[in-house]
Amino acid sequence: MDHGAHPVPAGTAWRVRAPLADAVWLCLFDAQGAETRHAMVRAGDDWTLTLAGNHAGTRYGYRADGEWAPERGLWFDPAKLLVDPHAVELDQRFVYDPALSALGIDTAALVPKAIVPGDLPTVPPAPPLFAPGGLVYELNVRAFTMLHPEVPQHLRGTVAALAHPAVLAHLAKLGVNAVELTPIVAWIDERHLPPLGLRNAWGYNPVAFMALDPGLCPGGIAELRDTVATLRAAGIGTILDLVFNHTGESDVAGPIVSLRGLDNAAYGHAADGSLINDTGCGNTLDFAKPHVRQLTIDTLRHFVAHAGVDGFRFDLAPVMARGPGFAADAPIFAEIAADPLLADRVLIAEPWDIGPGGYQLGQFPANWLEWNDRFRDDVRRFWRGDGTLGQLATRLAGSADVFGPCDSSPCRSVNFLAAHDGFTLADCVAFAHKHNEANGENNRDGHDENYSWNNGAEGPSDDPAVLARRQAAQRALLGTLFASTGTIMLTAGDEFGRSQQGNNNAYSQDNLLSWIDWQARDRDLEDFVARLSAARTGDLARFPENGQWLALDGAAMDAARWDDPATPGVQWRAPDQARPGFRVSRNDGVALD
Repeated sequence: MDHGAHPVPAGTAWRVRAPLADAVWLCLFDAQGAETRHAMVRAGDDWTLTLAGNHAGTRYGYRADGEWAPERGLWFDPAKLLVDPHAVELDQRFVYDPALSALGIDTAALVPKAIVPGDLPTVPPAPPLFAPGGLVYELNVRAFTMLHPEVPQHLRGTVAALAHPAVLAHLAKLGVNAVELTPIVAWIDERHLPPLGLRNAWGYNPVAFMALDPGLCPGGIAELRDTVATLRAAGIGTILDLVFNHTGESDVAGPIVSLRGLDNAAYGHAADGSLINDTGCGNTLDFAKPHVRQLTIDTLRHFVAHAGVDGFRFDLAPVMARGPGFAADAPIFAEIAADPLLADRVLIAEPWDIGPGGYQLGQFPANWLEWNDRFRDDVRRFWRGDGTLGQLATRLAGSADVFGPCDSSPCRSVNFLAAHDGFTLADCVAFAHKHNEANGENNRDGHDENYSWNNGAEGPSDDPAVLARRQAAQRALLGTLFASTGTIMLTAGDEFGRSQQGNNNAYSQDNLLSWIDWQARDRDLEDFVARLSAARTGDLARFPENGQWLALDGAAMDAARWDDPATPGVQWRAPDQARPGFRVSRNDGVALD
């Protein structure tokens, strides 16, 4: 029997993993919140129970008893109501409370309850719409829709808003091939945020991997399924950004809301018993353990089978291949490839974490795409004035120094200029330094080096010369992105100059700072991006080996010209008319032939 809650011929069955527990109870809650406990039966490392009757729609949780010895990784406290790690729906959002960490304090009133599912409809398998070389549009559902003037108020901030005709029209104008949704599964705030009056706006702090956040997706899996279908009908795929590297239970002072109270061994531990923190978030899931990998596979299968998504982006993906060092042949890769539902899905790695040997760009399997931060940094440096043409050309041609030649096989690079974390594109050319004071950490958070420049004034300016330089810089950066070989990613709002006022780590800004102001958008820049996208034709996943790199005067490029900072630009001539060539000049920007 699968883990979680499921209808069976005899009624409804539950199964949960808690190998070191002495006792586990299934806790059912009625409409008034009254709790009924049922002792579960051990079955190896799992605990099971079957109750007669159809319990679809019933709210439930678990309690587990056993030894309390945090120094040895044992956190059993029967006062803690625990969310099923395989829950597929919750009745409310997580809200952080200090009592969630305190021994002996009952948390039934504080913790969301899982909801027993009925028979979940499945989506007939269909190949992903998205293919390498396309345009991925990264968006945060809430930030993208909260201020959209054409989206009805009741839909704003929800997944359903993405199916609105005005949103579809905007995506079509830009030529988007797939939307990449930053996390939409249930998460909890980091404990330092509520005292500051802040909340997590990004969702990279999950608790329940399969359960959609009730605030973002109040209609549950059906809402996501319908939205994915509407996007697909418009020719747009859906990619989910998922976080399997850690959970929101954080460090030893974090909340006990799910895995920690059931199976704390799912987290990696050092020899002294302390939690490994290769994520910077307090804990790290241990993918050397088969049951951690199975939870991951179950989650991926759930969103393909019941929502029909094209694929997934994996946050801090090296964690999935650690044991403790990174292994390119890690079991999880083979298990995904062998799964009939997952083998053809789009798989995108964020190829770094903060653990030892955590930077693994170019090291993922051949069927995976990878975020390429070297593209971002080298392109920014070139247009800032301290990068070389040689570096730029390498990035434009698919980063063969990282991924190998991509003349015969698709390039695995995901080229981007900005993402959800870091400066927006407009801020990249308006701020030389980060300005994260609103985050309440005295500007200590966020990266210090952004390869940004302010074009003559730090932050907002009404100087026409400064504004003109910023406009030109944005166009040069965008032109470079759209001329490049590989998959390209545009972050929502960068097509029309969205600013976060220099905040390069707006994870805690669920407010006007991060919400896209559709009324203030630069429509000329938006139209420029649409034209760039329309000009991006042919097989952009491959870089023909018989194209020509030439100087602006038509002469052949040699090593001296490539490395000379005074070389004003370069042009590339395509071998045929199937795709455009381009010219790059520091004085004139980027032109597509």
